[in-house]
Amino acid sequence: MKLLVATRNKHKLEEIHAILAGLDVELHSALDFPEIPDVVEDGDTFEANAIKKAVTLARATGCWALADDSGLEVEALGNAPGVYSARYAGEPVSYAANNEKLLRELAGQTDRRARFRCVMALSDPAGRAETVAGRCEGHILEALRGAAGFGYDPLFVPEGFEQTFAEMPAEEKNAISHRGRALAAAQEKWKQLLGGA
Repeated sequence: MKLLVATRNKHKLEEIHAILAGLDVELHSALDFPEIPDVVEDGDTFEANAIKKAVTLARATGCWALADDSGLEVEALGNAPGVYSARYAGEPVSYAANNEKLLRELAGQTDRRARFRCVMALSDPAGRAETVAGRCEGHILEALRGAAGFGYDPLFVPEGFEQTFAEMPAEEKNAISHRGRALAAAQEKWKQLLGGA
């Protein structure tokens, strides 16, 4: 089966490829279809954005499409940056600028609880979509640690761990991350389709 991963984010693609390794699916990405314009993520929930991306790419290519929308929710900031996580510090997207803004916003805060959330949507070529979700609870540090991962990984320590996502080997992070948990739920829910039967 050919499955299109509806993203051009190379870091997300690497994670998804690693997590889905071994499944009997032929993975492609939005990078393989440069003629299709980027989908504007204007939904006010992760679910709305994931569904929009999956349905748009599935209809445009005639392939089954898997899309995710994910982000960081910080308790003390009223669950911001949320759906605006990638562009928290504005355009152009900069992981460093996003992390700097987050640290500024949390300066002096003792409540640093946070979670990563991910919603995965799977759409057939006719535009019928279903979703699954994953989350990872943790907290935000006061300084960056680690060089692996991407986004807010150097600031996020998952619950029950000492290391940030950016300090963990990829396999360890993928086993507990919001995206890893969402993909595990996807494989369980759609196991025949995703080659896990």
